[in-house]
Amino acid sequence: MTTFLAKLAQAQRRNRSCLCIGLDIVVAHTPLPIQSYDEPMLPFARAIIEATGDLVCAYKPNLGFFLAEGAAGMVALERIVRLIPPDIPIILDGKFGDIGHTAEAYARGAFEQFKADAVTLSPYIGSDSIRPFLKYADRGVFVLARTSNEHAWELQNLEVEARPATDDRPRGSHMPRLYEKVALMANRWHAEGPGACGLVVGATAPEEMAHIRELAPHLPFLIPGIGVQGGDLEAAMTFGRTRDGLGPVINVSRVVLYASRKEDFAEAARAAAMKLVEAMRERAGM
Repeated sequence: MTTFLAKLAQAQRRNRSCLCIGLDIVVAHTPLPIQSYDEPMLPFARAIIEATGDLVCAYKPNLGFFLAEGAAGMVALERIVRLIPPDIPIILDGKFGDIGHTAEAYARGAFEQFKADAVTLSPYIGSDSIRPFLKYADRGVFVLARTSNEHAWELQNLEVEARPATDDRPRGSHMPRLYEKVALMANRWHAEGPGACGLVVGATAPEEMAHIRELAPHLPFLIPGIGVQGGDLEAAMTFGRTRDGLGPVINVSRVVLYASRKEDFAEAARAAAMKLVEAMRERAGM
């Protein structure tokens, strides 16, 4: 059995890449030649995957964009995940987070129906929203810790009381912020397994990223925020790597997907992806 982390590490080594392309497909934004199709999501995704499959360490379909297209979108998602080469991890970005029996249903859907290797999870409900996904020993989860959006600080930077203090922070230290508490809990979830637990840490918050790496030295990071959001690629490459040497999963969507809206959209997507990969290789000595 190949675990998610092993599959990710192999893809990173083989393609010398930490790039994850987010399949955030907005039908109205697809290239004009693709819009002539009755259901353009599938041919667009196929062209992007064929153009970039040797440049990525993962693909990340975002569930919201497929739900927006109703039944046609869900059929497209089911077909798209089967287009992705079997040696490239699929991260289904659903930011799932619900009570135990519902979480079990989400896990079955993501891992058994859509064949995802990993998912994104919201930890707000607590451990019983995380553990059903970790029952799958060969899969992984990325828990939202410090996200890349503008107002992430409103909740994620709140100071919280640690109970018991000795479990979560050294005596005499400051009260942990919520994102720190999540990182510390994720250490336990990862250790308990059997699936792998990582963290979503935005490249728009480089100082917090550095601190989270100190708190969670062995957890893989899924890093959004590079590209349109203006995140820090240097910080992502510096602090994204685990103590064991696994590289970060750096997600980029719009900069690659919509590099062109003309006939050359696939070639333009490849060129945009290559530019990002070369920048990552330069910083990491890959």
